[in-house]
Amino acid sequence: MTTIRPEEALAQAYHGITAVVSGLDDAGLQRATRCQGWLVADLLLHVLGDAQRALVTLASPVAGPADVDDVSYWRDFPGGGGEAPRHAWWVRRSAAAFDRPTAIVELWQDTAPAAVRAAASADLKGYVTTQGHVLRVPDFLATLTTEAVVHHLDLMLELPDAPPPGALAVRVAVATMDGLLSDDTVRPSAWDDHDFLLKATGRIPLTDRDRLELGESAGWFPLLG
Repeated sequence: MTTIRPEEALAQAYHGITAVVSGLDDAGLQRATRCQGWLVADLLLHVLGDAQRALVTLASPVAGPADVDDVSYWRDFPGGGGEAPRHAWWVRRSAAAFDRPTAIVELWQDTAPAAVRAAASADLKGYVTTQGHVLRVPDFLATLTTEAVVHHLDLMLELPDAPPPGALAVRVAVATMDGLLSDDTVRPSAWDDHDFLLKATGRIPLTDRDRLELGESAGWFPLLG
């Protein structure tokens, strides 16, 4: 399998989100997403926060070693912690402060490419700190990619004709979910990558057949929220 370049995967993930939202008008940006209580504009603002965090993080290298990698990082974020409702409410109120939803798209279109350029210029052998952890730069970029891919799928709930996330970015997100599963877990045969990501993050509930095929591993779901 070809080695994934983390900066290219992030570029593809952010470009994918841009492709979804750039053609939407204010009404389209007020459609529902898979994130409870969030409209498209709300969710875009949340992902915009990640892009802004990327700019700060990549400009602030630290000494290693890392205390988490691109998989173990997510173990601090199990499906819907106690802070999730507060953050969701903050995002909704912040998005509502914009005069028009399309203003959030404009800010995203300025910020996301800058984050991608920063990722392309980063020292992939270096370390950064974010969310109270130290990570290798490639692992940090993988966390951003994973979140962007999952939220890309969230955006498509009422936008079925929107372009899906790119294959390279999806591979990174799938690798994250695989890492969060126990080593002996076999993904149900009927799942494609999108099914896996949506079920692993609790967007779609497991069916009885899923639980049968997963066995004891079904208790691990959702792997993250």
